[in-house]
Amino acid sequence: MLAVIATLNFIINIIWFLVIASAIFSWLYAFNVINTRNEAINMIGRSLYQVTEPIYRPIRKILPNMGGLDLSPLVVLVILFFLQQLLNTTIASALLGG
Repeated sequence: MLAVIATLNFIINIIWFLVIASAIFSWLYAFNVINTRNEAINMIGRSLYQVTEPIYRPIRKILPNMGGLDLSPLVVLVILFFLQQLLNTTIASALLGG
């Protein structure tokens, strides 16, 4: 069962880094730091968007409109942190008998 917890932690870490990469990419795109006409850059941006948008969409429906400020990545990171702490403390200690 600890292998399942370790695998879930690994998946949460991957999603964590994808959310961070997506946020950084969106900032670079918004401030015109990266060349948007470069096909490789567009491919990376589309890939990050397609991976993270299904995670952000339900949260954006709940959050109020903040103008140009998107807080959904921050909410996703808080949820991921909570899930990881839940896995590492409550569930792991229950399985280990402590």
